[in-house]
Amino acid sequence: MKAFVTGATGLLGNNLVRLLVQQGHEVKALVRSKEKAQKLLGDVTNVESIQGDMENVSGFAKNLEGCDVLFHTAAYFREYYQPGDHWPKLEKINVLGTVELLEAADRHGVKKAVHVSSSGVIGEADGTANEDTAASGLALENLYFRSKVETEKAVAGFLKTHKMPVVMILPGWMYGPGDAAPTSAGQLVQDFLGRKLPGVLNGGAMIADARDVAQAMIKAVDKGKNGERYIVGGKLYKLADIMHTLEKVSGVPAPKFRIPTPLALTIAWVSQTIARLTGGTTLLTVSGIQTIANPHQISSEKAVRELGTKFRSLEDTLKDTVNWYRQQATQSTTLQREVVKT
Repeated sequence: MKAFVTGATGLLGNNLVRLLVQQGHEVKALVRSKEKAQKLLGDVTNVESIQGDMENVSGFAKNLEGCDVLFHTAAYFREYYQPGDHWPKLEKINVLGTVELLEAADRHGVKKAVHVSSSGVIGEADGTANEDTAASGLALENLYFRSKVETEKAVAGFLKTHKMPVVMILPGWMYGPGDAAPTSAGQLVQDFLGRKLPGVLNGGAMIADARDVAQAMIKAVDKGKNGERYIVGGKLYKLADIMHTLEKVSGVPAPKFRIPTPLALTIAWVSQTIARLTGGTTLLTVSGIQTIANPHQISSEKAVRELGTKFRSLEDTLKDTVNWYRQQATQSTTLQREVVKT
């Protein structure tokens, strides 16, 4: 199989590229920075880096020629959790850009597409929510999740007029090695290791290892049904469970203070306001706190049954994540010493 992977230097994308190559496939990797691609994927053979951006699909579309499968992991995501009006870019990249990409893939003879949505589009149910549960509440109030809801509608519209099959994967909050950006998950791990967390927030999230999500995407090529959605959400964990597990795998003591949700929302609002006025960034946002404070159980049973999806333990995931960050820190320190010597 010859695969085209968007967002190839992201947490999910770079793990997907590695798995594809390990399993004998050729990969064209869409990257915004070839320097970053060399740093993250330079040790992986059988990968051709294609420099491009989802804001200009036509600029790289010709490279889809000859590919069998499109894996679309790229999205405007991390930036949304900073101050400002992000809807124009969310719509341009996540919604309109995805449709333009699918149309280009179909035009260039790609046989199938696997699109990454989010389990955040799944609303709440009386019991456990699944793929049939409609978006509601935060799934519509959170603009990133809303962009994914709109993208899924756009994909459904695409399928009415095109023959190329599209399968949708809906991951939970992903952790794992290779989170260089980092995502909010990676930043949480880094802040924990650096003892920068003042306390533990209430709430939790569905957590999945990025490598397990990537494997589900590969399985979806042969086993995924056209137009179907597959939640690859993992298991629901409290943030306190994450802190406890990080303490266990890293040896760094977890913060003891529990931060009440009202206090966290107030701090987030103040942080966002300061960031907006100063043009800076913030690690805490009202939207992010609201999402974490209102977790609900979401079933991945369909992906387990139809795609053969398996989930590794939270301990294994966080251990590998911590080890990856520590390895990066060691390599960085070694490089700095070599520079000083020269």
